[in-house]
Amino acid sequence: MPRTDRLFRLLHLLRSLPPPVTAARLAEETGVSERTLYRDIDSLRAAGALIDGEAGYGYRLTEDPAVPPQMFDRHEVEALVLGLSEVSATGDTALAEAADRALAKITARLPERVAQQAAHAVSMVYRFRPSARASELLEPLRQASWQERAVDITYRDRLGARTHRRIWPLSVIFLEQRQFVLAWCCLRQGFRKFDPEQIETLTDTEDSFRPHRVPLLRDYVDQLRNGG
Repeated sequence: MPRTDRLFRLLHLLRSLPPPVTAARLAEETGVSERTLYRDIDSLRAAGALIDGEAGYGYRLTEDPAVPPQMFDRHEVEALVLGLSEVSATGDTALAEAADRALAKITARLPERVAQQAAHAVSMVYRFRPSARASELLEPLRQASWQERAVDITYRDRLGARTHRRIWPLSVIFLEQRQFVLAWCCLRQGFRKFDPEQIETLTDTEDSFRPHRVPLLRDYVDQLRNGG
């Protein structure tokens, strides 16, 4: 693992593992010797991270230079925990992991009392019928939407008919039990909603639809408001 990546990994571990974290645990998680781990701790301290502790005792991150100062009240903490827990439970792998990292970054900079409220929030996410994990195709579709680039897909509809289409992904919509992709279909010349579970192949293209995404989304919302 490159040293820069290892330092980011070490910072993430200090945010997310229950403190104090022993040097042996941190060395094992980052794949280095304890001697190298001590040097990495010194490097993070030199970069501005306030890390309490020492060899033989364990380490605690008390100030994280990657996160600006912030304060949340109890209700805001519960809202953050609840929202990020929902993403962790229903998002695809990339979003779920991002939600876990975001929560670790937020709680790392909170005062101890507020951090305890985050760790033991009274509100939890529960589904009597748990949603299936979102399709891994949502990540490349989100990426294409952000980059405003068309993708070519092979799509099988609910009747089994297979078509090859070029689409402009506009948005990913999360419903209670499933997700779909709102897109402009170049084949049908109109808005279509695609179930990612029915996309058999997906290929990136260099075909840009910038700057049409936002105007198209406005048109779609207008159509909904007008009963279209």
